[in-house]
Amino acid sequence: MRPKTETVPKALLEVANRPFIDWQLELLARSGATEVVMCIAYLADMIRDHVGDGSRYGLRMVYVEDPELLGTAGAVRGALPHLADVFVVTYGDSYLPFDYGELVRILREHDDCDAVMSVYKNEGKWEVSNVETDGKWVLRYDKTARAPEFDHVDYGALAFRRSVIEALPPGKLGLDVVQRDLAAARRLRACVARERFYEIGSPNGLAELDAYLRNQKQ
Repeated sequence: MRPKTETVPKALLEVANRPFIDWQLELLARSGATEVVMCIAYLADMIRDHVGDGSRYGLRMVYVEDPELLGTAGAVRGALPHLADVFVVTYGDSYLPFDYGELVRILREHDDCDAVMSVYKNEGKWEVSNVETDGKWVLRYDKTARAPEFDHVDYGALAFRRSVIEALPPGKLGLDVVQRDLAAARRLRACVARERFYEIGSPNGLAELDAYLRNQKQ
């Protein structure tokens, strides 16, 4: 997203006449979230100054800086003191038109799993599909998979038990490793999303989300 992101963090890029983070936080609040722990790094002060304490979104914000860029799992591990027993992880450039609260409900209702992954039947359309699922479990997760049974994709939000993150070693770690291992251990349930995901990691992705949000307001 350069050169735009050289002076503005991705979270504050304008989408449908508003900073992206406004749309994302309002979506989380509508799903029942009351507190958001935000891991921030690049141009962190700009994000903190804009979002503030979160009260205008109906949320309470906690900020955790990740200056070493430890990867998603590493950053979440660094936020461990602020995490609830069950919590949701999502990405700072994803807009997911579904109920995040469903992930938490599934996890709380089943003690046979340690996490729940949102998945979408992508069939290679929007991203390379990386999930094999029977609709209830993530049977396999592999970012390099090319087999036809991998017809779903990681939608971009997961619910975890705090114990999963507690067990991780400190330091740099990608979330994909955690997802892969949980699926292999048959401890990762699936939550199938019905509507496609959006992201602002590319000019085309930002334009698609802009058009979607403008249409929603009509």
